Amino acid sequence: FILPFIEKAFDITTGMTLIELRDPKQPILRELQQRAPGTYNHSLNVASIAENAAEAIGADTLLTYVGCLYHDIGKMNKPMYFIENQSGGPNKHDKLTPAMSLLVIVGHVKDGSEMAREHGLPKSLRHFIEAHHGTTLVEYFYRRAREQAAQAGEERSAEQILIDAAEQLPDEVDYRYPGPKPQTKEVAIVMMADAVESATRTLTDPTPARIDALVRQLANKRVMDGQVDECDLTFRELSTICESISKTVASSYHGRIRYSSDEKDAGKKSAEKKKEAAKTQAPAQTVPRDPGGE
Repeated sequence: FILPFIEKAFDITTGMTLIELRDPKQPILRELQQRAPGTYNHSLNVASIAENAAEAIGADTLLTYVGCLYHDIGKMNKPMYFIENQSGGPNKHDKLTPAMSLLVIVGHVKDGSEMAREHGLPKSLRHFIEAHHGTTLVEYFYRRAREQAAQAGEERSAEQILIDAAEQLPDEVDYRYPGPKPQTKEVAIVMMADAVESATRTLTDPTPARIDALVRQLANKRVMDGQVDECDLTFRELSTICESISKTVASSYHGRIRYSSDEKDAGKKSAEKKKEAAKTQAPAQTVPRDPGGE
């Protein structure tokens, strides 16, 4: 009975509280699963990746796992503006300007932080929500804004370009998350696992070598951008985290034995493709009719 008062007085989160918050029957997790099922599955995948990485360097695995479950709860307000919830449907960002899309994307951090306070989540979990993107650049919409500015500049006269050049080109600072940067190893792990889980979906042939190269590229990018400067993460631990994330992600893309039925179907499809290609490439020829009537 006195445990909640001790946690509030000393600003700590015990394992018993984390075990309770890990339960998928928690109201906020059930709401996330119903309103944004794609985000919920994404959170589960990130949790599995980050938990193994935290165990590899001796970090708090339970805190890391629970932090992953709640890190994207802010997406519940506008779930269809995030790709994992669109299910192949139309992209709502096609009708928005890059600046408006940026507000929606960045806004899920603020919305998640407010939801966490309303539901009384511990401060340690709120830090996962606020810092899992750090101050990284929203690259897609930043590049889109620059492309649109360049197209608009081509349509204007030379004098107008010189006058409005500074106003037209977007500033990189305006297209970054507000932060803060990760203050603990656990949050830094979640930042990398979140980026890798999303990026691997774009790989056409996710082989272990390509996955490992992608993981190290994203990790180096975060380091060079200064996102892990405020947490006590060493380069040795960073290398261990990359190895663990690569193995965990590669295991989810394991191969499958091809059965005889699959080989027959594949053979039929390839034969049909060859016939269609031959029809389109070969010139039309007149075939004499058989006197026998065939």
